[in-house]
Amino acid sequence: MRPIRRPDAVLVQAVIAGALSFAHLHDLAAAAGQSGWKAWAYPVSVDLLLVAAWHRLRTSRAAGEPARSAWTWFMVALAASLGANVATAGLLDLGHVPAWLRILVAGWPALAFLGGTLLVHSPGHPAVAQPAEPNTATDQSSAVEAVIERDDVVEPEPEIAAAPTLPSSEPEPGQVRETGLAPVAVPPALVAHARKVADDYRARTGYPIDADTLRARLGVPLPMANAIAAQLA
Repeated sequence: MRPIRRPDAVLVQAVIAGALSFAHLHDLAAAAGQSGWKAWAYPVSVDLLLVAAWHRLRTSRAAGEPARSAWTWFMVALAASLGANVATAGLLDLGHVPAWLRILVAGWPALAFLGGTLLVHSPGHPAVAQPAEPNTATDQSSAVEAVIERDDVVEPEPEIAAAPTLPSSEPEPGQVRETGLAPVAVPPALVAHARKVADDYRARTGYPIDADTLRARLGVPLPMANAIAAQLA
């Protein structure tokens, strides 16, 4: 069994207040010379301006923007609604409406149109800057340049103790060294770079560079380091 929904007291109160204010605005407009459908259009115009100003006021507060314009037009619409309520409460003779009130009622459509236009078409929230898409080609070029610069920088070698003289890796005459490995192709540019590294190593330590050190310095596999060491010998 569905529970019985009770009417919301606030909603009922809002409907009653809106209906009374609507009727008061209609009566005032009719007394000021706006007869027929024009008298019914005035309360609609006032209520629409009031709602538009309240909506703009809430959005400006949520965005952290100044809400002076929204407050101004909200107070203008509220003054028009309250003024009609007070004027029709017996304080004003609706049979003899003063000229200044007729002027205000006649000029209200232009004022309401101006306020609604400023509220709707005022600059809104600033556009959020979209993050720039990464340039893949530029990133790859930068990565390659960083690797080349890292390889070109010669890091200082730590001082090491003198090592015994290594036996010559060259085979004796009449002997052929068998490794069982296929020859490794080494780019000439890499050989030239390895030669600079080897010369710097010899200048610092006084000994020729070995394959393990080449592999660590150049970041190449051991077979390629052996092939480079063979060409540098």
